Amino acid sequence: MAKVGIVMGSDSDMPVMAKAADILEKLGIDYEMTIISAHREPDVFFEYAKSAESKGFKVIIAGAGMAAHLPGMCAAIFPMPVIGIPMHTTSLGGRDSLYSIVQMPSGIPVATVAINGGANAGLLAAKILATSDEALLERLKAYSKDMKEQVQAKDARLQEVGYKNY
Repeated sequence: MAKVGIVMGSDSDMPVMAKAADILEKLGIDYEMTIISAHREPDVFFEYAKSAESKGFKVIIAGAGMAAHLPGMCAAIFPMPVIGIPMHTTSLGGRDSLYSIVQMPSGIPVATVAINGGANAGLLAAKILATSDEALLERLKAYSKDMKEQVQAKDARLQEVGYKNY
């Protein structure tokens, strides 16, 4: 059973949402990815959000641009954590998406990552799940250790060759 639902309003969101899926795969977390427009097919969206708990979802990652109602409406229906990813837009640079997702009314929280922050959404979902999954917590610790080692290797190279030859 999928533990994380990944939903986006348009296939144009796929490059960003794929980063969340990549992180979940790397950490061994099952997910289901879907394209649903909250505005163009509200009946389909409502059924998705209403049935997410019975499908076994523990977290939903929802990406949306412009008016960006998908994450907030998921949070209004789905009783567990929703992580919103605001999409970059050409008209307002993603600020429209960010404000729409982060400015939720009291009682309907949506955890919100940076504009186009797909990887961080995947990591946040993993961290939420890791609160009750010791094996996943260990995989997250190993992931963090690997990131640290990558930075240290880059610095070692810089120290060895200097910035002009880096």
